[in-house]
Amino acid sequence: MTLKEALCVLPQYALPQHSLSILMGKLTHCENPAVKNLFIQQIIKHYGVNMAEALQQDIQQFKSFNDFFTRELKPGVRPLTTGRNAIACPADGAVSQAGAITDGTIFQAKGKSFTAQELLGGCAERAAPFQNGMFTTIYLSPKDYHRLHMPLTGTLKEMVHVPGRLFSVNTITTNNVPGLFARNERVCCLFDTEIGPMALVLVGAIFVSSIETVWHGVVTPPTIEKVRTWDYADNAPTLNIGEEMGRFNMGSTIIVLFGKDKMQWDSGFVADKAVKLGEKIGELT
Repeated sequence: MTLKEALCVLPQYALPQHSLSILMGKLTHCENPAVKNLFIQQIIKHYGVNMAEALQQDIQQFKSFNDFFTRELKPGVRPLTTGRNAIACPADGAVSQAGAITDGTIFQAKGKSFTAQELLGGCAERAAPFQNGMFTTIYLSPKDYHRLHMPLTGTLKEMVHVPGRLFSVNTITTNNVPGLFARNERVCCLFDTEIGPMALVLVGAIFVSSIETVWHGVVTPPTIEKVRTWDYADNAPTLNIGEEMGRFNMGSTIIVLFGKDKMQWDSGFVADKAVKLGEKIGELT
């Protein structure tokens, strides 16, 4: 770890991560026009947010910064792949990693990894369908669209809220905090699809004030001490490929898991590649 990396990463261990995220949540939901407009203007300028893609482009019309951050896109600006066996990208962002789950282990970065069982809340039965399967980790930056969509049509079976820390998920922290994505608080959504189980894991991070899904609403907060689960054996919602499934109120990371020999990633779908919602990133095998 370089000095620059140490100065970025090590203080995070001591920070009151959840308290800071609660404070950020209050700020981002503030409806005072002077406060929220200034906040929005600075983020647009600093990160180069492309407001031409937004359905609502007048910042005065957003109720709060969070309303801006989770803004809708204009119809048609993210065309959904039409390939017969295609898997669609679930979010705007950049590929952190993509590849195979080797003996239950998921590669993070620079010799660091974590297991599917750890990621999915410690349950071996829940992780078993993904043994030697495939995974991708996609990072959403502050400039990106922050709604998450289905990479494949699926019927929800279980949702799991796993407690944890709230480290940053930027590249420096990902490279230096062991097992980061299995340590941070997260919401795991387990679906049945035409190729078997699919997991969409919404990973929290510092200043992510909440994670929500379209069928449940806000899942986190509250901060919890034990794993919470919801079973959808009865009246399970089915969401079509490309349909919205959730959102981050402030940015973070989504991890997608598939089973063994069920699909493959496109050859160009590799670490550091910029991706857009709806584009083809893999195909069924």
